[in-house]
Amino acid sequence: MPDVNSEFSTASKQKLVSDMKIVVSDAEEILRATAGVAGEKMGDLRERIGESLRDAKLRLADAEVAVVDRTKAAARATDDFVHENPWRAVGVAAFVGLLLGALISRR
Repeated sequence: MPDVNSEFSTASKQKLVSDMKIVVSDAEEILRATAGVAGEKMGDLRERIGESLRDAKLRLADAEVAVVDRTKAAARATDDFVHENPWRAVGVAAFVGLLLGALISRR
């Protein structure tokens, strides 16, 4: 059966990738908005930010690939488990359904 901790870890990584995409997009927008601002310090700052953004995009792409790979591996492991243990999978699903039903009925 797939490791629950790795599933939560994958979900956290997906959220992190999504958040990082927003940060990169916002930083690019700031760079575009300040394109007309003159000055040596501003030019140096824009260059450093541009380099950092390029590096961040590369790391973000790598992280996204890792998340997709882990998600696919978890799906394969779950599929294999269900095919190898169909009745056990049905039992686990029924138990989880029973627990959810009990929790919902308490409200």
